[in-house]
Amino acid sequence: MKTKIYLICLLALSSNGCNYMLDVKPNSFSSGENYYQTEMQVLRAVNGAYGVLQNLYTSDFWAMTEMVADNTNYQYDASDRGAQQREEIDEFLITSSNNYINTIWAQIYRNIHQCNVITSRIDGVQFSDEAVKKRYAGEAKFLRALYYFHLVRLFGGVPLIVKEPEGPENAFARSRASAEEVYQQIIADAKDAAESLPASYTGADIGRATKGAALTLLGEVYLTRKEYPAAVAALQQVTTLGYTLLPDYGDNFNPARKNNAESVFSVQYNSGLETESSNYIFVFGPRNGKKDLTGFNGLLGGNNMPTPGIYNAYEAGDERRDESVFLYDSPTNTPFEEAKAFGGKLPLIKKFYHPPYALDGRANENWPVYRYAHVLLMLAEAINETGGGDPYQYINPVRVRAGLQPLAGLSQAAFRDAVFREQRVELAFENHRWYQLLRTGKAIEVMTQHGTQEKQRLTRLSAASYNIAAYKLLFPIPDREKRLNGLEQNQGWD
Repeated sequence: MKTKIYLICLLALSSNGCNYMLDVKPNSFSSGENYYQTEMQVLRAVNGAYGVLQNLYTSDFWAMTEMVADNTNYQYDASDRGAQQREEIDEFLITSSNNYINTIWAQIYRNIHQCNVITSRIDGVQFSDEAVKKRYAGEAKFLRALYYFHLVRLFGGVPLIVKEPEGPENAFARSRASAEEVYQQIIADAKDAAESLPASYTGADIGRATKGAALTLLGEVYLTRKEYPAAVAALQQVTTLGYTLLPDYGDNFNPARKNNAESVFSVQYNSGLETESSNYIFVFGPRNGKKDLTGFNGLLGGNNMPTPGIYNAYEAGDERRDESVFLYDSPTNTPFEEAKAFGGKLPLIKKFYHPPYALDGRANENWPVYRYAHVLLMLAEAINETGGGDPYQYINPVRVRAGLQPLAGLSQAAFRDAVFREQRVELAFENHRWYQLLRTGKAIEVMTQHGTQEKQRLTRLSAASYNIAAYKLLFPIPDREKRLNGLEQNQGWD
């Protein structure tokens, strides 16, 4: 529909940032002390905040939000055990020394730091237009709220840092804020962002955070906190901002249809630039299918592969399944147990598979953080929980678009189950499933059943796999943070 912004990843420009770069000329280098003096410098820093957002979504973040749940697992390769700690996330076998969890923790805090530098420095910069100044601050606050929302759901209470450290002695938090304190900061940031961000952009700015993105985030926060009337109020505002469902579900993921009328907020990628491309097929595709699927020699990652559970969760006639899951058929699938449930084929996420690929390792799909269909389904859930209003007007357009019959006449409990199923299949593989299980209190029940099914079909799994205890609903605080910063560990973890 429109062109998207191409965002350049910028290193954190602060007093305690990196002091080295390759081939930097002294007369052209801007240090933390002499930067943030002009409007253009602030813009570059905001662009950098989007750049590190890209890095998070092409990291192993998906392992902690999707593969940890029942929608995806991994392809076991006995010849290469280098990603065993990633696999342990899927099987609930992790420890606090898990490298992937430590990396995601560090990545998110690095990104928060980038936002904190902007919000701490921007007041001292003179702008020709105060609305633009508010917008830049709002973009940073939206991103910071998004990061803390991830952290509080994954780890519970975490160090709450909202200002740029004044010196090395202030660079590390020695204690964790409560989950409630973190949520209050998220809500404050999301509200500020909603007030200062525009409803839409034009030209090269398309793809930045908008008022609709901030309100959607706020609505999901309230839904997570079971503050249903507040969730309804926030999400209903989004319905007035011009978003609509696309006629074709698959167009939401087509690189040729980026930033369309259903896109509320997406992480932007561009395969034409080496540092701006996404990589999902190269990470998610069957290991043995690289030549057939991408045209390049070697192996794919074999991660985040759809499970039989999600494949069978779609109702008969649901057009979303074939737009979401691709079954790779090859004689080379035979050694892999994961292919047996699919008649010898190996599943991959079709949402992030759009050949051909011009360059090895570089793809062009954006990552959909929020789509309008998600807004409608959250609104249907919230209205049903309030016990008043008409939730059908929000769930049925999503179902009809998928080729299914509209719902009617359900009890509150039956509708709750229906919207739970609808959210699972509509948003499959978009990093929402684990959060949905946590929010609805179904994580232990669903994952215990999923584990039983997985152990029945995959002989490689040990008896210890998928032993779900309540304390495992939060990830452990990384061991490195315990040792270096003295952070208290989550209950139940060593």
